[in-house]
Amino acid sequence: MRNTDSDTTPDRFPAQDRFRAGAQYIAGRLTKGTSGRTHAVIDPATGEEVFTYELAGHDDVDAAVSAARAAFAGWAATTPGDRSNALHRLAAVLAENAEEFARAESLQCGKPLKLTREFDVPGTIDNTAFFAGAARHLQGQSAGEYSSDHTSYVRREPIGVIGSIAPWNYPLQMAAWKILPAIAAGNTIVLKPAQLTPLTALLFAEACTKAGIPDGVVNVVTGSGRDAGERLVGHPDVAMTSFTGSTTVGKRVAETAIATVKRLHLELGGKAPFVVFDDADLEAAVNGAVAGSLINTGQDCTAATRAYVQRPLYDAFVERTAALMETVRIGDPFSTDTDIGPLVSHAQRDSVAAFVDRARGYARVVTGGEAPGGELAKGAYYRPTLVADAAQDSEIVQSELFGPVLVVLPFDTDDEGIALANDTPYGLAASAWSRDVYRANRATREIEAGCVWVNDHIPIISEMPHGGYKASGFGKDMSAYSFEEYTQIKHVMFDNTAVAKKDWHRTIFAAR
Repeated sequence: MRNTDSDTTPDRFPAQDRFRAGAQYIAGRLTKGTSGRTHAVIDPATGEEVFTYELAGHDDVDAAVSAARAAFAGWAATTPGDRSNALHRLAAVLAENAEEFARAESLQCGKPLKLTREFDVPGTIDNTAFFAGAARHLQGQSAGEYSSDHTSYVRREPIGVIGSIAPWNYPLQMAAWKILPAIAAGNTIVLKPAQLTPLTALLFAEACTKAGIPDGVVNVVTGSGRDAGERLVGHPDVAMTSFTGSTTVGKRVAETAIATVKRLHLELGGKAPFVVFDDADLEAAVNGAVAGSLINTGQDCTAATRAYVQRPLYDAFVERTAALMETVRIGDPFSTDTDIGPLVSHAQRDSVAAFVDRARGYARVVTGGEAPGGELAKGAYYRPTLVADAAQDSEIVQSELFGPVLVVLPFDTDDEGIALANDTPYGLAASAWSRDVYRANRATREIEAGCVWVNDHIPIISEMPHGGYKASGFGKDMSAYSFEEYTQIKHVMFDNTAVAKKDWHRTIFAAR
């Protein structure tokens, strides 16, 4: 594996100057938090502080919820066409400022600039354009006489103020996945980004204002989970909570939300299996495994983390995957030569390293398994790592690492491969690799995951839903299915008889 060194790097995003007014966005303007505490955003590539801001406290959350509540009636009353037009304008604003978004995302996350330019930002613009169209197609059951004396129809209505919490691994895309379906359906929203990575959520909120979306429709509060997050989830004026993050924290969010009987949407952890049958295209599977496990330095809840390879291909798969991993270029996220950057923080790097170090006692580290030295030692870097010969019930197979680590295990029969794929608490994503359409189709039916790719791993599209099974949560992001999360259904029934005394009234006063 090579370390990149390029002189042709663009300037880093000037976070401190750009958000000098503060890291809270309430009622259409930036403001400082009032908790009395500050937080420093660290460039994970260098370990340097790039933005210090005042954290949100309870008063800031209350102000944001109040702004969202005040804006709700007016925004809910706008026509689908008006909301659609606003989102089309938002897509244009995002496109005009794409480079700023890409550099801000790379700075706070350590993502390679080619990833933010080619995946995070274009994907967010496309998602915005999708919901601009979808806003005009909030479907309900057609009106009809389901009773001989009545006409019924269904209204799909917004819920109210949405309180959302987004993670640090895809700050821009996750902010968009929370905000877009919510406001397209007529809701208003308060979003709490991760305190590690607030920059692109703030840029997105500003873009909403530039696009003409009314003040208070989109608000951002940046604070700790135990302070701002719990206040937002438990707030009595918040009608729904949408959370993306770990399963452990998701359980706490659910407990807090249920106390006020909120609608709840959870997108939680993952441990995606990558099942390679013995008739698979080995070269395609190896390329897919390396790319699918290392995207975003492995900090992806759908990343390939457990490769199950049928015995005839196992040894060759391990050898070729290790060799390909060793060619991946690790380096400065702002260098166009970099393939993967650092993890989001030194703490996350140390957590991943600890998983791998513990695995040395029961498995074989084929390649990687260490942090690089030299200049890169200042950052939160960790080499792409392949682990083999672990037991199915071992920690490294069962637990979510969230780093550039792929574990590979053999299997013999198709039944065993599918059973192993399902043998974790998670069920967010998976892939099956085979040239046999019947074999692949069986895998898509029987693997318990919200998304199953065939002969690929990772691609997502705005038109299709994203969400999990089992401990990976419930509810869908993206696609028209997300409106099921952000709308409530009302049955309206009209009497058609104009008769004062209905036939069914005899059950109450038949003798009169």
